[in-house]
Parts: sequence; C-alpha cells; structure tokens
Amino acid sequence: MAAATWPDAGLSRHDRGQAAVETALVLPLVMAMVLVLVQVGLLVRDHILVVHATREAARAAAVEPTTEAAASAARAATALDPDRLQVETSGGRSTGALLRVTVRYRPEPAVPIVGRLFPSMVLEEALTIRVE
Repeated sequence: MAAATWPDAGLSRHDRGQAAVETALVLPLVMAMVLVLVQVGLLVRDHILVVHATREAARAAAVEPTTEAAASAARAATALDPDRLQVETSGGRSTGALLRVTVRYRPEPAVPIVGRLFPSMVLEEALTIRVE
C-alpha cells in the first residue's frame, strides 16, 4: 500500500505558516491600493460630470447670458450636489460677444480613510462661447 502524499509533505514544520503570514502582511497594502483606485475613479466620474455641466451651462448662457440661467442649467444637467457646485460667468452679454462660463465643484471624499488624501480638491472647467 502506497503512503498518502500531502502537498506540504516536503515542508518543514516552520514553513507551513509562511503563506498565511505573507498574506497577512500584504493584504492591507492591496486593500489600500484598491480603495485609492476606487476614490480616483469617483473623482474621474465627477470631473466628467463637471465637463458636462459646463457644456450645458454654456448652451444656456449663449441664449440667455445670465449667471442664473447658466447655474440652473448646470445644476439640472447632472446629479452633482448643487451645494458644492459653483457657476460663474464673465465677459460680454450682448449678441456676438464672447462669454466665459466657469464651473467649479468640490467633490466629497466618498471612500473611508483614503478619501482624506484628497481633502481640498476642486474640479474646475471653463468654456468660452459666443452669445446668440
């Protein structure tokens, strides 16, 4: 009768717990990297939404060149928190003049622990249009 062979039959008693110890040491670093990637992904999503809000604000301001019209269009265009969204317009308001629309957004850190690495980030986008 052949003897049963175990996968760790050639390992000494001291080597058997090595994989568990290595996993315990590396797992927190891997999890931290995953959380950082999630937070960066959320920031990229917010930036895309800020770009979209800026385009919509500029479209509204081209027709009705007021800050209120641009701000309401920017807030209606995305699901960004309106309390953290700031819209400014500058430039000419008459037909044919150039009007600059700037949208700023302060994203709230969404991922615990890692979100504190990005505490005072402000996403900003600007677009210059001709008033119709």
